[in-house]
Amino acid sequence: MDSDKVENEAKELNSKKGNFSLDVQEMMEAGLHFGHRISRTHPKMRPYIFGIRGTVHIIDLEKTVQKMQEALTFIKELVSEGKSIMIIGTKIQVRDIVREMAEECGLPYVNQRWIGGTFTNFDFIRKRIDYLKELEKKKAENAFEKYTKKERAKIDKEIRDLEEKFGGIKNLEKLPDAIFVIDMNKEKVAIKEAKKKGIKIIAIADTNADPTLADYPIPANDDAMSSVRYILDKVAQVIKKYKK
Repeated sequence: MDSDKVENEAKELNSKKGNFSLDVQEMMEAGLHFGHRISRTHPKMRPYIFGIRGTVHIIDLEKTVQKMQEALTFIKELVSEGKSIMIIGTKIQVRDIVREMAEECGLPYVNQRWIGGTFTNFDFIRKRIDYLKELEKKKAENAFEKYTKKERAKIDKEIRDLEEKFGGIKNLEKLPDAIFVIDMNKEKVAIKEAKKKGIKIIAIADTNADPTLADYPIPANDDAMSSVRYILDKVAQVIKKYKK
């Protein structure tokens, strides 16, 4: 697909904005339109493909605008009703972005390894979180001062390990109403658990993913940090504006 043709398409799409400010030129500059190699394309993503550049599929940004509008509208309704969203992104390159955005918006998040059973065995997970909080409280009260240096070091390591696993969901008292997933293939266990528990799924759907697994798929590049940041910035804007 000729790059000039892609850029001309982007200019035309800017006149089709919906309720949220989505600039197609900015999307292109952030690399949202770059998919994976043709050989890795999931057949159910074909309706969202605009063309080919070299050996890489180009995502149809008109579809991206449409699907992102739908996702942002849903997020607006969700947070306006006081419901919760969990952000999930465990790929190394997006961990910091996920944490920063989630903490900025006051959302639960998982940016390290997904712990199996987080949704399907939530009562057990809550017990581990309560244990972490208990350890942190005791440490803050200097309750471990009577222990040996070796014992305190062991407790400190346990706290660090638990914090890495559960720190982002420490304040999650019940299952979230929705999850926002960065990489559908990477987070397939989380998606499977969410479906079992009736949790709505919003997700970035790259060309190698099955978009039908999400209730609100957003066709876009899920590898480039610039693409992920662009999308999360839009989500954050909506949450901060409408959150109760």
